Amino acid sequence: MKSNKRITPKAQIKLQNILQRLLKEPILYSEFFELLEKANDTIYEDPELEFELLISNGLPLDFESEYVCLKTLKTPINEQVFCIVDIETNGGSPKKGYQIIELGAVKYKNGEIIDKFESLVFAKEIPPYVQEVTKINLKMLENAPRLEKVLQDFKIFLGDDVFVAHDIKFDYTFISDSFEKYNLGKLLNRKLCTIDLAKRTIEAEKYGLSSLKELLNIDVSNHHRAYYDALTTAIVFKKCLENLDFNKIKTVEDLINFSKSDNVINNQQKKD
Repeated sequence: MKSNKRITPKAQIKLQNILQRLLKEPILYSEFFELLEKANDTIYEDPELEFELLISNGLPLDFESEYVCLKTLKTPINEQVFCIVDIETNGGSPKKGYQIIELGAVKYKNGEIIDKFESLVFAKEIPPYVQEVTKINLKMLENAPRLEKVLQDFKIFLGDDVFVAHDIKFDYTFISDSFEKYNLGKLLNRKLCTIDLAKRTIEAEKYGLSSLKELLNIDVSNHHRAYYDALTTAIVFKKCLENLDFNKIKTVEDLINFSKSDNVINNQQKKD
């Protein structure tokens, strides 16, 4: 779904309040639509269209009897599809005129890679230091698809999967801001950072992707290329899950909450 309107900051706060409710319990169908109607300055006046927009932007909503619920509250970890993402960019933020130059992702479910997404992106400029780190040059991007097309394709690929990345704040924010720039909506997918999860499941001195790759003997080449870093992150994610106590951490939201908890391994060792 594409719209030329954007959600205002005021509406974003109201939508966040609705999400916080959903994270605690399902909301009665009629009440949910009343809350959407009260969330003024949203994109559509019709709350049913607003509901469809939330779903198209990745919020994993579902119906249960007469209630609207968040699917990730009840979905077991082994039944969830996680979309593990990495991007290469020519600068720090789309709001400052920079863009994605490569986007890679893999879909992970129950220990297996079930799908992949990989694309270079046309760009007119790549700073020398970015070329040096990524080995991506302008010649490689001459015939690459335009950013809007790549983002449209990726939005379909992502769906309402849980968005996973190593350093989630950068990748998630950059892609969300890029979506908004091309009127593709704002990312509302549930998200999880593998740095945070690794700090609670893997004993290591450093938690950068290259450090964990070496520690875990991950045999994936082409570091600092989007697809290969996404693949490496998927293996790190799998290693993290292998160290979980599934008697305590059962659902997707349990996992997300655990990744933000105080159970950092190095902190526990210091206490001991």
